[in-house]
Amino acid sequence: MKKGVLLVNLGTPDSPETRDVRRYLDEFLMDERVIDINAISRTLLIKGIIVPFRGPKSAKSYKEIWTQEGSPLMIYTVRVTEALKQRLGDDYHVEMAMRYQNPSIQSALDKLRAAQVTSIQVIPLFPQYASASTGSVHQKVMEIVSKWQAIPSISFINSFYDNELVIEGFAQNGAKHNPASYDHVLFSFHGLPQRHMLKADETKQHCLKAANCCDTITGANRFCYSAQCHATARLIAEKLNIPKEKYTLTFQSRLGRDPWMQPYTSEVVAEMAKKGIKRMLVFCPAFVADCLETIFEVSVEYDEEFKALGGEHIQLVESLNDSPIWVDALEQMVREG
Repeated sequence: MKKGVLLVNLGTPDSPETRDVRRYLDEFLMDERVIDINAISRTLLIKGIIVPFRGPKSAKSYKEIWTQEGSPLMIYTVRVTEALKQRLGDDYHVEMAMRYQNPSIQSALDKLRAAQVTSIQVIPLFPQYASASTGSVHQKVMEIVSKWQAIPSISFINSFYDNELVIEGFAQNGAKHNPASYDHVLFSFHGLPQRHMLKADETKQHCLKAANCCDTITGANRFCYSAQCHATARLIAEKLNIPKEKYTLTFQSRLGRDPWMQPYTSEVVAEMAKKGIKRMLVFCPAFVADCLETIFEVSVEYDEEFKALGGEHIQLVESLNDSPIWVDALEQMVREG
């Protein structure tokens, strides 16, 4: 009689080959919570334009970060899952899945079902809540279990953007690089279209209308990705004594021409170089495992852009990956959940 735990990360191609990258992008971008437009337009856009043209370019980038063990995101997710199993002991059955591609949420839930667990706790591995990430995981799990005849008690973690152990973990990794020795610090989060923020505002009166609406968490913005990102950055900065004037919160990885959350990391990197900033330290606290967006987009692409404009170096702060304090945080969530 064990309790079930399901850890879910975003996903990764099965290999860095173009066919596998295209398959991954197709499943990812066809999610109605990711590209939230009507089905016909989404299909034409994704299958007719984005996947065919973006696939080869993304495959080239994946090859830059791929290791003998595979995708870094997969490696770290497997490691942290195994470590959590050891921590929790025989009273728990832990499985991991990816929202897109393999191992699938379906396969992980099938294993938990076969183990006859008494309950299932779902932990999407995204610190800040967004409909396109955490919300998508929740929806997929509910779609699958809704077809079961016997449904055990199921609980969901919504977010852990202010978890003390998570904040401490990012701060410890940042401290290794001595933030005071850098000219400026960026907290770069994965971006989302602005319309996602507006749709998540249940009051329809707060997002982009209230002054400094992301500076504090309130009843109106408690599920707002942007507000949670600001809170995470603020807590890490306070932990490391980084003054407000020395850090900037930005958003990376935009797609398409619609307005996304701002300021854009790429534009801030260019502005800092033009201002004479030479060395920047970059945290990516939306990612609990280093992946394409951190290892390649920040450490390679942004670093090259920065140097081309007169900067000297962009240093990425490692993510939580498989660190003991990250396992501590997950154990805490499970036991207190």
